[in-house]
Amino acid sequence: MRELTVENIHLAYDKNPVLKGVSMSLEKGEVVSLLGASGSGKTTLLRAVAGLEQPSKGRIFIGDQVLYDSDKNLELPAEQRNLGLVFQSYALWPHMRVAENVAYPLTLRKESKAVIQEKVHAILDQLGLKGLGDRYPSQLSGGQQQRVAIARALVYNPPVILLDEPLSNLDAKLREEARVFLRELIVSLGLSALMVTHDQSEAMAISDRILLLNGGSIEQQGTPQEIYSHPRSLYAAEFMGSNNRLNGKVMQVNGSAVQLQGEGWTIWGQSEQALQVGQAATAIVRVEQVRLQTEHMGDSITLPLLTSMYLGDKWEHVFRTNDELSNSLRAFGQTPLQHGNYHLHLPPENTWIYAV
Repeated sequence: MRELTVENIHLAYDKNPVLKGVSMSLEKGEVVSLLGASGSGKTTLLRAVAGLEQPSKGRIFIGDQVLYDSDKNLELPAEQRNLGLVFQSYALWPHMRVAENVAYPLTLRKESKAVIQEKVHAILDQLGLKGLGDRYPSQLSGGQQQRVAIARALVYNPPVILLDEPLSNLDAKLREEARVFLRELIVSLGLSALMVTHDQSEAMAISDRILLLNGGSIEQQGTPQEIYSHPRSLYAAEFMGSNNRLNGKVMQVNGSAVQLQGEGWTIWGQSEQALQVGQAATAIVRVEQVRLQTEHMGDSITLPLLTSMYLGDKWEHVFRTNDELSNSLRAFGQTPLQHGNYHLHLPPENTWIYAV
């Protein structure tokens, strides 16, 4: 069952287009992340759904209820959309106690004191905040404040919860823990959630589906595995993961298999594009896919070691190339390396080639 539908949304700031005909859907019980670089339109799309930004064209539905329809000149105010919203800053009232903050949406809906008390106690207990109702936000840790903001968004049981960078204010260690908590909470409650994030690891860990935005349009959408393992464009390939980039010229095309040649190397890769022999192209391969070999073989590049860096669970080795645009190639290993030349294998099935 579809909870949220967005159709052909356009939105501009001072005639500068920010959203260029974005369409998407959110199924019941699904978590969808809006991922992209700064300025890609992800936060603007979330705010348009929430009613905090006014599009110029398109339609937005929650179930069968119309929230916005440009053709019918209909726009439901934010307070009537019945959506749960968790802000990046949490936006807790500093002069209100935790229980009062969480109760605020119910107070606006004129619920009885008995109902408010029952629902507030239930959601605080569910989110691990039992016994903290009388504290002020300043007396809580960052993780606890985040949970209060989530409790306030969930207390009136909205059909969709909107999350705007919900983990960005937490430190790295706490962010990992909160990621697990948030995913478990969403699944256990059967929530439908639309989340904005710039953190690809966060999006992949929490989401059922990712919408990768680029310049106000959806570049690619799919499961985290599809987005990471089968990028359909150079932008999608470079945005996700830690990557190596090699620039060269197409030498052979055999179906989806493409041979690319650069200065001192020749490799094979995969491409869904209609590339032509002699055409300039770029190869992208994830750093974790590159393998060190004892001798030069097919699809190997021999390069001198520039430096090695210890990352705790592994070493990152950096090799020098002759490419002026991307003058290094990286690989992971379990031990440090001595300076010298090394053979790096780039597996053709995990090397993607795109036109430039």
